[in-house]
Amino acid sequence: MASISSLGVGSNLNLNDLLTDLTKAESQPLVLLQKQQISYTAKLSAYGTLKNALSTLQTAAAKLSDANLFQGIKTTSSASDVLSATGQASATAGIYTVDVSRLASAQSLAAAGVSSTKAAVGKGTVTIDFGTISGGSFSDATGTYSGASFTPDAARAAKSIVIDDSNNSLEGLRDAINKSTDIGVTASIVNDGGASPYRLVLTSKETGEASSMRISVAGDASLQGLLKHDASGAQALRQTAAAGNAALKVNGIPVTSKTNTVVDAAPGVTMTLAKTGTSTLTVSRDTSAVEAAINGFVTAYNSLQSTAAQLTKYDTEKQTGAALVGDSTLRTIQTRIRAALNTPQAGELKVLSRVGVSFQKDGTLAFDASKLKAAFADKQGAVAELFAGNGTSGGIGKQVSSLLDGFTSSTGMISAAATGVETTLKSLDSQYAATQSRVDATIARYKAQFTQLDLLVSRMNSTANYLTQQFANMSSSKK
Repeated sequence: MASISSLGVGSNLNLNDLLTDLTKAESQPLVLLQKQQISYTAKLSAYGTLKNALSTLQTAAAKLSDANLFQGIKTTSSASDVLSATGQASATAGIYTVDVSRLASAQSLAAAGVSSTKAAVGKGTVTIDFGTISGGSFSDATGTYSGASFTPDAARAAKSIVIDDSNNSLEGLRDAINKSTDIGVTASIVNDGGASPYRLVLTSKETGEASSMRISVAGDASLQGLLKHDASGAQALRQTAAAGNAALKVNGIPVTSKTNTVVDAAPGVTMTLAKTGTSTLTVSRDTSAVEAAINGFVTAYNSLQSTAAQLTKYDTEKQTGAALVGDSTLRTIQTRIRAALNTPQAGELKVLSRVGVSFQKDGTLAFDASKLKAAFADKQGAVAELFAGNGTSGGIGKQVSSLLDGFTSSTGMISAAATGVETTLKSLDSQYAATQSRVDATIARYKAQFTQLDLLVSRMNSTANYLTQQFANMSSSKK
């Protein structure tokens, strides 16, 4: 059977161009489907962009829903080398003159020197308890008390360690004390350079007058002679540092503390003492964290408005619109957010404009921090209630955060709209595949028909040429 190597060769007709034109015409439904696919894909991407902007705003709103945000206190020390301070929410704003005359100190006791840290010091049980030394006198020369009394601290039980063959040395004694973490004492060995240079030094882990040590020994006389110590009686050790309370005046009122961390001398304020001296401590309400949170919210809201404007922009010259032009989901979200921000609250301040947040003509928000500071100074609780509610209900921060969470959750409005678009895209994919099959079948049919036409015309041309030649031969023979 004859065949045609190239369409149109046999018939000398421009069948290839004709088939191309027919293919374009038949493919028009595919072009329309592609445009729809592009449009819906852009819409799906736009919903993702919108969701990101809403999530950012939701995070900012959630910060404002936290009541702890509004409890900030700022403390400033005029002499930070004397003291530093932190404030709790209960702190009272004010200015305090603090005069530190003495720091809290821990007692230190030094034993008599021995010639070797490894030589035996005696065996027995060493018991240490703590209390307050009062009365009598103290000799700087001997480092001992005379005529003093010792009152045990009932809140701290005495602790004991055993000295036996395994730790019968100055080093062993030191290590045994340090391993007993609940004994309340640290031990070290100091070399004073003398004939018997090695001296055991014991230091209370806690400061304060009630942390003076009393040491009793049950055992060898040599161990008793090294460690037995009672300020009201026999004292084998020399006191090198006395236990003492911190002493200070706050606005002229005497204050003592067993540690250098002084709590509530100024209400709600914790002071950490570093050295003696005078400092002016200023306690004020700290709005910086609240300002930052409100600024973050305003920025996130305005960013959402900008995003929405881009997603709904219409180009009048090109007569083309962005992905979400006329989209009801976006319009509903914008309307509900604005309504939430304008809803009066139950508290004293009621509306955002009372703390400097207001809508502009273009729909964006503006923030005047000076209004927040003024409201925060006089009505800190009301500012907190405006954003975070009263513990059971209300609060713009809480309401907007909850609203936005509903928009962006897996079952929210954005997800529902995106699911609808995804369903449409799947349907378009199916339509495109079916249409493509029909177009391919139609073009294949056209091509087969053109091929038959080409063959038919080619044969007719061949027949015509043959007959013409025969007639010509006949005419020549008659002559």
